[in-house]
Amino acid sequence: MDMDYMLEDGAWRRLLEGVAARFDELTIIRGFQYYKQGRVEELELRDDGVHVDARVKDNRMYDVAVDLDDLDASECACSANRACTHMAATLMRYAELCGRPIQALANARSALKSASASGKPDGGRGGARHGERAAAEAPSRAGNGGDGVDRGVAPEAPRLIRPTLTEAELTELPVAKWHERFQERWGPVHQHIRTAQEAGELLADLQAMRPMLPWALEQLFTLNALLFLLEQMVKPSQADGRQAGLFMGYHTKLALEGLLGQAQNLLEDKLALANDNSAYWDRLMETADFLRERMLTEDKTLACFAALYAWMWQRWLSPGSAGSAALYEEELRQLQASEAELGSSISRLSWTLAQCLLLIYLARDAEARALLARDGIKLMLKPEHISPLLGVLERAEQWTRLRDWLTETGPLLVGFRGEDLASYGDYWAVIVTQLPEAEPAMWRTLQEMLPFSRTIYEDALAAHGRWDRWIDLQMCMGQDPLSFRVTMLKPVEKEAPELLLPFYHQAVERYVLQKNRDGYKAAAKLLKRLAKLYVRLKRSERWEQFIAAFASRNSRLRALQEELRKGGLLS
Repeated sequence: MDMDYMLEDGAWRRLLEGVAARFDELTIIRGFQYYKQGRVEELELRDDGVHVDARVKDNRMYDVAVDLDDLDASECACSANRACTHMAATLMRYAELCGRPIQALANARSALKSASASGKPDGGRGGARHGERAAAEAPSRAGNGGDGVDRGVAPEAPRLIRPTLTEAELTELPVAKWHERFQERWGPVHQHIRTAQEAGELLADLQAMRPMLPWALEQLFTLNALLFLLEQMVKPSQADGRQAGLFMGYHTKLALEGLLGQAQNLLEDKLALANDNSAYWDRLMETADFLRERMLTEDKTLACFAALYAWMWQRWLSPGSAGSAALYEEELRQLQASEAELGSSISRLSWTLAQCLLLIYLARDAEARALLARDGIKLMLKPEHISPLLGVLERAEQWTRLRDWLTETGPLLVGFRGEDLASYGDYWAVIVTQLPEAEPAMWRTLQEMLPFSRTIYEDALAAHGRWDRWIDLQMCMGQDPLSFRVTMLKPVEKEAPELLLPFYHQAVERYVLQKNRDGYKAAAKLLKRLAKLYVRLKRSERWEQFIAAFASRNSRLRALQEELRKGGLLS
């Protein structure tokens, strides 16, 4: 070991604390992967002993400058603008040169907990030497039991073989064989994943199986490693016949959501296949087959593989990447054939939505909508299920098709209110901007969906300045004017103040009918607003007539008279 690279225990602990605080789990995993692949080059410690410079190979070479005393001050030539993968890889290479354990840095949070429990800085070099000495002395102790009596030498324990994969194997072996190798490396020790930390450690271990790869093959490998871990998490819960639905502990669910998020982020990046005849094309389609099989049999309360299946077909296999409708026709045939094969065990919601997505790609919209209309009620179709299908048409800027989908699917979503329908309402807002002639269809559809569509209908009326209809809706629903924020009513006061008069008058009468102090206070408060509104409309004489008649009509209500006087409404 180069003696220039020395890291005292205190500095090592500070480094662990800095990494735990500033690097997220995915960045650490990627950094560990880059370190294992030898991508950190030309690492050098400056004379001040606190700055490390390195070059890290990615899609190009990136210059990294790490400040060991203040990681926030570190810099990298990449576009991350934060603690990045290249910095993490540099720190791991530096730790290696200092004789510190890389795994401790890769699992900084747990390393700090262990150190606190033992009272010693994690990963000290003395610990490693003690382990080596103990291992060297173990045969002697096993042979004589420590009492000088020779009982023979204990047999050497078999060495654990850690399977790896070469680029040639990854190119030639089917994806099913990749998963077999994952299982071999997984071994009998790991039966369940319960926390995000365990998931991160196991993902890093699977990533260590491979060498540096072309980016397309690395994308496919990483996705399959994530799918393997997701399956290991789902299997135990789905196999438990005691559960009426899929149940997971809180921390396990967080771990699953973390892996799912990583997979979705990976699929967001364009797959780096040069053309459809790439050597990796077969591996891509085998991954799609894997997702289809899991998606069609997963528990309906999970929809984990269903989400990734849709994501893959929307990102990596969407129109333009495959270049032929034959691909979608074949996948559609596979889905339809699976119904007879799986029978009642099929996950029907996922199966239906998958077909709809492919039918949209094939411009067979009427078939897709008929499929939804036929089974929508039984499937308990939700806005979140429709939204990805609508998103495909929005990204393709197929505005007429999107309008027709919104018109046809709106009635299928009755039963959902408020925020549940927000995304559906947002699509209508996009449509009427891009296709103004679609506005009558929007009003007709939203009105037919009432009362469930009330919130998005109100929002649309306000956005389009339809204040007459907006006020009518509030009065029909018996809404309280005082429940609205002042900013909500300001546009009405500015653009159509006369429309507020019947709204306020109706509410005042309701307050009085409550015949309690709170109702009278509310009536007086709203009457003060009415007084200002009449002045603004230059109808002061009309106001004087009204308030006099109102006070006379309710002269026996002493508490109301008191509130009117307090509000300066009566002399």
